[in-house]
Amino acid sequence: MSNRKRFSLIVMVIIYTVAGINHFINPSFYTAIMPPYIPWHLPLVYISGALEIILALGLIPPAFRRYAAWGIVALLIAVFPANLYMVQKYQAQHHPQFWLMIVRLPLQLLLIWWAYSFTKKSARR
Repeated sequence: MSNRKRFSLIVMVIIYTVAGINHFINPSFYTAIMPPYIPWHLPLVYISGALEIILALGLIPPAFRRYAAWGIVALLIAVFPANLYMVQKYQAQHHPQFWLMIVRLPLQLLLIWWAYSFTKKSARR
C-alpha cells in the first residue's frame, strides 16, 4: 500500500471513529435530522454510531478491510435519506446553514467513493 493510501486509510479510520463516538455524545443532533417516517430514532442513532466505530476499526486489519469498506458504503447509502431530509428541513426553516446541507449531498457521494476505494483486493507482492 502506498504512503498516500495508508494516510487516507488512517484519516478514514479517525473520521469514522470520531463520528461514531459523537453519536453517543450528541445523539440529539442525529435524531433531529432523521425523517419522521423512520421509527426508533434514538436506538438507530446509537446503532449507526456503533457501526461507524466497528467499521472504522475493521478497516485496520487487512483481512477485514474490504468488508469494513463495503459496510461503510452501505451505511453511507442507508443514512442518505437523513441528509436529504435535513436539506428539506433547513430549506423550509430558511436556516442560515441551508447551503451547507446542499454541499453535504455531493460530499456524501465523495465519502462513498472514498470508502469504495478500499473494497478492491490489494495486489500481492
